[in-house]
Amino acid sequence: MNPRIIAATIAALAFGTVAAEAQQQVKIGVLYPLSGPVAQVGIDAVAAVKTAVEIVNEGADLPLPLAKGKGLAGLGGAKVSIVVVDHQGKPEVGQSETERLITQEKVHALIGAYYSSVTAAASQAAERAGIPFLNAASTQPALTQRGLKFFFRTTPTDENFSGLMFDFMKDLQAKSGKKIESVSIFHEDTAFGSDSAKVQDKLAKDRNYKVLEKIAYKAQTTSLSSEVQRLKAANADVLLPSSYTSDTFLLLRTAKELDYNPKLIIAQNAGFTDPTFISTLGKDAEGAITRSPYNGDLANRIPLITKVNAIFKKHSNGRDLSDVPARVFTGMMTLLDAINRAGSTDPEKIRAALAATNIPPEQLIVPYRGVKFNATGQNELVRPILMQVQKGKYCTIYPFELASCEVMFPIPTWGEKAKM
Repeated sequence: MNPRIIAATIAALAFGTVAAEAQQQVKIGVLYPLSGPVAQVGIDAVAAVKTAVEIVNEGADLPLPLAKGKGLAGLGGAKVSIVVVDHQGKPEVGQSETERLITQEKVHALIGAYYSSVTAAASQAAERAGIPFLNAASTQPALTQRGLKFFFRTTPTDENFSGLMFDFMKDLQAKSGKKIESVSIFHEDTAFGSDSAKVQDKLAKDRNYKVLEKIAYKAQTTSLSSEVQRLKAANADVLLPSSYTSDTFLLLRTAKELDYNPKLIIAQNAGFTDPTFISTLGKDAEGAITRSPYNGDLANRIPLITKVNAIFKKHSNGRDLSDVPARVFTGMMTLLDAINRAGSTDPEKIRAALAATNIPPEQLIVPYRGVKFNATGQNELVRPILMQVQKGKYCTIYPFELASCEVMFPIPTWGEKAKM
C-alpha cells in the first residue's frame, strides 16, 4: 500500500478520535429534594444548575471564562448534560440514587444535596466509587471533617454563619447602645439542626451570653406549643432557630398564637430563606433576620447578579435568584470550571483540578472573597451576610459595610405587625 495513503489513513483515524473526544458529553448527577416540604428549594436549585449549563453550553454575555464559547473548551467543546433525581429528603434515597447515577447513568461528577443528612450519605457513596461530589448548600460542619478525598464544599458552614451572628450581636450593641445578654437555641433534630445548635451553644458560652433555653424538637412535627411556651417563659433577648420550611412556618404561627415576642430572631436560613417564606407568612415574617450568602440587593455591588438572574428566570418560571439557587449556581460553575481545567472526565483529574481551584471574587454572584479549597475540601474564602425582612423584602443588614438597610431592633411585636 502507498505509504502516503497509509499516513493519510492514520491521520484520518487520529482526527476521528480527537473529534469523538471533542464531542463527548460531560454528564453531571444532580440530587435535590423535588417533593415534600422543601420542594420549591430543590426545584430552584435545579433551575440554578440549568442556568450554569446554559451559560457553558450556549455561551453568554458575561465576564466569565466559561461563558466565552460554547461547551467546555478544555474538552474540545464538550457539552454538559445533567441527570436530575429527587432524593425526597431521605438519606437512604440519596445514597441509592447516587449509586445508580454512578453505576447506571455513568455520571462523571455529582452536585447536591441541600439536606446535610442526605449530603452525608450521598457523598459517602460517591467517595467509595471515587467520583467527585460538589456540595453547594449543605452547612453541617462535619461534612468536611470526614477525611474524604472527593468531597468539596463551596458554601459557608454553620460555624461560619453562627460566628457571623455573634459578631453581629456584638457590633449591634456597640452601634445601638442597647444590651443583648441572653439567647435561646431552638433546633430540629436532624444533622443540620443538631450541629447548628452545638456550634451556637459553644459560641454563646465563649462570648458570655446566657443560654436560657436549648430546645430540640422532632423534625416536621405537627405541634410546637409546649416548646414555644418554654421559649416565652425564658424570654431570652434573641431566638436562634435552625428549622426547615414546614417547621419554620409552624414556629412563627405558634409564636403569634401564644404572643411570644423575642427582641430578635436570627435564623440559620433553611425555612427562613425558603422561596415561599415571605409570600406565605406575609407581614408575620417582618423583622426576621436570617443568615445567607446571597441577597438580590447586592446587585449594586456585584453587577454579575443581574445578568445571571435574567438567565435563571428562564429556567425558574420567572422566579428570582435567592439563597440556595445562588449558592448552587456558584457550586455548579466551580465544578464545571474544574472539569474544564482538568481537560478530562477522569475522576482523579477532576479531583486534582478541584483541589487546585482559585476563582476570584469578580467571577461570583455571591459576596465570597473567592473559591479556594483547603485540605479538607472546604472553601476557605467564604463570606456570609445577614438579611432582615423589611417591608416584605429581604434587606442586607450585616456586615455593616455591605448593608442596604438599618437594622430593625427590636423587631415588631405581633400586635405591632397586626397594625402594619
